[in-house]
Amino acid sequence: MKNINFDQLAHDLDSIKMDTLGKVGQQDANYIRSVVKKQRLCEWSGRILLMLGFIQPLLWVAGVLLLALAKILDNMEIGHNVMHGQYDWMNDKQLNSQHYEWDIACDGQSWHRVHNFEHHNYTNIIGKDRDFGYGLLRLSNDFKWRLKNVWQFITYINLSVLFQWGVSYHELAAERVFIGKKKENREGGVSHSTLKQRFFSKGARQLIKDYVIFPLLAGPLFLWVLAGNLLANLIRNLWTSTIIFCGHFTEDTETFKQEDCVNETQGQWYYRQVLGSSNITGPHWFHVLTGHLSCQIEHHLFPDMPSSRYQEVAPQVQAVMQKHGIDYHTGGFFKQYSSVLKRIIRYSFK
Repeated sequence: MKNINFDQLAHDLDSIKMDTLGKVGQQDANYIRSVVKKQRLCEWSGRILLMLGFIQPLLWVAGVLLLALAKILDNMEIGHNVMHGQYDWMNDKQLNSQHYEWDIACDGQSWHRVHNFEHHNYTNIIGKDRDFGYGLLRLSNDFKWRLKNVWQFITYINLSVLFQWGVSYHELAAERVFIGKKKENREGGVSHSTLKQRFFSKGARQLIKDYVIFPLLAGPLFLWVLAGNLLANLIRNLWTSTIIFCGHFTEDTETFKQEDCVNETQGQWYYRQVLGSSNITGPHWFHVLTGHLSCQIEHHLFPDMPSSRYQEVAPQVQAVMQKHGIDYHTGGFFKQYSSVLKRIIRYSFK
């Protein structure tokens, strides 16, 4: 690690965190409730318009886009952030991290274990952070090259198209529930039978809701609604995977070895979070659609801070990084996404 005063770094970032959390209140509650209302309006408007496609095909197109927007808002700005506990202080059961269940195939409890705990505690630590490459992509020289890496760009495309199912199956794959020998140094806290039960239960609910119940309610327009739901889910999958990859796998983000992170201080943990993340610049509406994960650095530093506050603290965090001589990775969407693609292709070869 660089010659950095980690105690001072921790003090500077803790000050930003405490000052901002001290402002959290009714404004933040009003904001998230407003997003929830808009999400529900988009969802039901979209589902109704899908059934009116026989009148004018453009109504069907509008329905697809509204339903996709609803799913994106549910997964990104609402679900992801609510499950981080950002709104637990409201004492609203519908916005409580332990009760919220989102519109995606991934079981909420599995997400808590793999994402909230493992990924956020062990960000980019090889062998500890199972989100790094999702066990499918070679994104650094920390991993031995294998022949399958030659076509990992195709693997990436498939993962993006089926992203909700990839995230849903992620923990089961890592625990070798169906395929492969379980790793000796990994003791899962949940039984294989429980993992399978929750995986199939949540997946079945999603499939039945989008591809059976709502299409059947449309009667003779069954295929119109089924196709609309399929396309809306595809748009959501592509958007969420792209934003997540831009926040974690640009060429700038760094990896860490387990031995380098033993007995980490708070300042060193902050340092690792910053170097393992990348931001995306854009207008306010763009940040909302990303669930404010466009401010990935701030999210990794302060995961339980209401996401709408990230734009406010980002300039302060960047100033602290400049003060300490620490790289702050940020750039426009196309710059960051092209960097992700370059990294995927680069590590496809030896």
